[in-house]
Amino acid sequence: MTTETQAPYPTHKTMAANTTVIGQQDYDRAQQVKQFDQSKLGVKGLVDSGLTSIPRFFIHPPETLPDLRPHTKPQTQQQPIPTIDLSDLHTHRRSSIVQQISRACRTFGFFQITNHGIPSAVLDRTIASIKAFHEQPTEVKAPVYSREMGTGVSYLSNVDLYSSKAASWRDTLQVRLGPIPAVPEEVPEICRDEIVGWDGEILRLGEALMELVSEGLGLSAGRLKEMTCLGGRVMVGHYYPYCPQPDLTVGLTSHSDPGVLTLLLQDHMGGLQVKHGEGWVDVKPVPGALVINVGDLLQIMSNGEYKSVDHRVLANSNREPRVSTAVFFNPSNREGTYGPLPELVAPEKLPLYREFTFSEFMQRFFKKGLDGKALVNHFEL
Repeated sequence: MTTETQAPYPTHKTMAANTTVIGQQDYDRAQQVKQFDQSKLGVKGLVDSGLTSIPRFFIHPPETLPDLRPHTKPQTQQQPIPTIDLSDLHTHRRSSIVQQISRACRTFGFFQITNHGIPSAVLDRTIASIKAFHEQPTEVKAPVYSREMGTGVSYLSNVDLYSSKAASWRDTLQVRLGPIPAVPEEVPEICRDEIVGWDGEILRLGEALMELVSEGLGLSAGRLKEMTCLGGRVMVGHYYPYCPQPDLTVGLTSHSDPGVLTLLLQDHMGGLQVKHGEGWVDVKPVPGALVINVGDLLQIMSNGEYKSVDHRVLANSNREPRVSTAVFFNPSNREGTYGPLPELVAPEKLPLYREFTFSEFMQRFFKKGLDGKALVNHFEL
């Protein structure tokens, strides 16, 4: 790493000291966060520096940390997330698949899909390219580091770094896929072709999924597509390096996704958990599977029939990094009006949410940060 990259940030020994001196009044959290952000090191850079204890602004209060002790009660680990086989989607089994997806969206808000038509080699290449980007030297990644998506591309650590109560142990590459894709030359070359190819696969699969969730609500297959729900797409490539104190922080804090649907490709490491009832369920990696979850906007449009749910990622205690990539499907018509769909409102089923523009919706999301179901609750009638 260059001296210029390291200079704005304290040495890892200083950061370790700041981590342990919890009661001192001279700790300036805002300054520490700013120094970390301006260093452009990311969490990966901290790990590479030899850090043995995490900076204090990554430490979460005990009440928000996952209980990592072995479960003594079998019921705390409930039934697994549904896995749905799409291999017979265009046969007489389609109605059965619609029913399975509808049930999963109403109960879990999450499900995995297999036999979705994307070759395993493409899945592997996509994950490998995101991993390769994050494992480049800091001076190679630093020019991309930004909190703005002006070119449609940014690399950063913690999208809510300045608004969150505590930071999470991960770095992220963001790429806008639609409606106006990122400037191709701005997408890092090391993963450019893979991201373009991934978007093509995801667009095809996303259209099929939108049809299935629409039919599961008793709507026409093309209802969500008509509302431009395939048009606004953002990809994030998360990198969760080894954390020296995984019991003090998280990889991704508990939250629900704001959009319509999220499609996630995770590697074999695990760590994703979903809130179900009073407990948390591990979303165990299934080889070749993709994870799908309902977003807040789809919960609102379905008038509460489908559920977006809190989920989180544990801090990585393994020496091997965890890598995942998610695509968020959002409407491309930002000034369009959204709310419960008229077909799902009746005298006996009054609207649960008010109407709003998608711009207003996303402004509210970025204002509140990653904060459970606060976004949905804000629009309740």
